[in-house]
Amino acid sequence: MGTALVPLDYHQAHKRVWRRLVQTARLCCGVPDYDNYVRHVLEKHPDREPMDYPTFFRERQQARFGGKGGFRCC
Repeated sequence: MGTALVPLDYHQAHKRVWRRLVQTARLCCGVPDYDNYVRHVLEKHPDREPMDYPTFFRERQQARFGGKGGFRCC
């Protein structure tokens, strides 16, 4: 019986679950996840500078609803 169980850090586990719940709620409401975007750009595109949050949010809203000043019907 040389295998010892490592105690789970409950604070970190709860923090991770809470972060996922918040992310899910934001995505359900149509709010884009800026933190994941920044992480992706830094990891996969180191030559590019990530957009600031207002620019990112505006770009995501235009991509979702169109840039003609009104919302799409479907």
